[in-house]
Amino acid sequence: MSPIVHAELSWLLAQGLRERRDRILVTCAGLAPDLDGLSLLGGEEFYARYHHVIFHGYVGVLVTVAVCAALARRRVAVALLSAAAFHGHLLCDLAGSGPGWPIYYLWPQSLTEWSWSGQWNLASWQNSLIGLAATLACLACALPFQRTVLEVLSPRWDVEVTRTVRRRFSRQRAPEAP
Repeated sequence: MSPIVHAELSWLLAQGLRERRDRILVTCAGLAPDLDGLSLLGGEEFYARYHHVIFHGYVGVLVTVAVCAALARRRVAVALLSAAAFHGHLLCDLAGSGPGWPIYYLWPQSLTEWSWSGQWNLASWQNSLIGLAATLACLACALPFQRTVLEVLSPRWDVEVTRTVRRRFSRQRAPEAP
């Protein structure tokens, strides 16, 4: 699944948190498993060997939750949501990264592969549909929460997109002139 979709799904999970900082931490936790994707810097062979291994397991969860909780305002809530976002990423990868991409959740203690026989390809209609639904849900958050996922990148962009979405879709219309 695309990192953008991982971020959107994680951000949606964090909507009960008041602080932008805490929502960003949970979003980052949902992206954290792909830190092992940096293995690509060692070449394609190194990437093929270590992506879904180094950080797609319990070690990655522990490190991510500890860092997110340490930086959070609401430590317990962020720790729990970060663990959920991290594991949500793993579930999405098990479903939609493509056949032949197992996860080694117990690494470094074990190289037991975790996979699912029904995995669909990365460039599949399922991933496209999930991505579209996540993007629309993130935009829809402008109505009840007055924010979108763009708050992760830029508060200014978020204000502009939120204003536009609210102007177009808010149920409170300006009264018509007599």
